[in-house]
This record gives sequence, structure tokens and C-alpha cells, in this order.
Amino acid sequence: MKASHLRPEFIEFIPEWLEPGVLYISRRYSTASHLCCCGCGREVVTPLNPAKWRIVENGGQVSLTPSVGNWSFPCQSHYWINANRVQWAPAMAPEVIQAVQARDRRDADLSAPKPQRWFIRMSHQLAEASTAIVAKLTSWWR
Repeated sequence: MKASHLRPEFIEFIPEWLEPGVLYISRRYSTASHLCCCGCGREVVTPLNPAKWRIVENGGQVSLTPSVGNWSFPCQSHYWINANRVQWAPAMAPEVIQAVQARDRRDADLSAPKPQRWFIRMSHQLAEASTAIVAKLTSWWR
């Protein structure tokens, strides 16, 4: 049965068995989970981070943004969770789904931490210094 509302439940650990109609939110582990709102019974895991989803709380109600697109599920459901309500999106063509997935991968790549230049320089300097030390120790032992 399709869900029309989700009740937020703030917990530390996501439970092993999820109840229909509940959006479990773990601030500690930056994760939200719920059973797919279409009623298929599959677990939907939404990592909470700038490249994926975020929770917005307002007066005891929560919204999960952006939308949830379960493209890898047989149901391929797509919906928004806005103020505890499930708002259904129309079906999407396979090529549109592929474009959305490609954009999501790009967004994740762009938000991934990049090594700082000073760290890269320092690691090169440490590698050179350790090579020099090994060379000196080797010549000393001979």
C-alpha cells in the first residue's frame, strides 16, 4: 500500500526491521532510512551529506531533499518527502533516469574532499627525505 505520510523518528542506530510509514533519522551516523513508499517493502537508505540528501526540520515535521528516486528497485518509485508528506513524482523515461544518475555521480565527485596542495607537497618531501635517510644509513652500515 502506498504511503502518503511518514512519521519521523530520531534514533541513534537504524533498526534491523523498519516499520512502514516511519522515517528513521540518525543524526549521529548522518543517515535516514525508511521502507519504500510504494509499498514494495524495500529499504531506502539516504545518506545525509551535501552530495546526497539533507533533512530540514520545521515544527516537528521533516522534509528530505532532494527527491528520492529508487531507480535500482523494480518499482522505480520517485517521490519527495515534504513536511512528513509523500508527494509522488511522475514516472521517468530510462534515458532521463540515466541522466539524473550521471548528474548525481558528478555531484558526489565534486563534493568529495580533495587533497590540499600543501599535503601533496609535504608527502613528496617526506618521501624524498626518507629515501635520503635510507641511502645514508645504507652507506653507513657498509
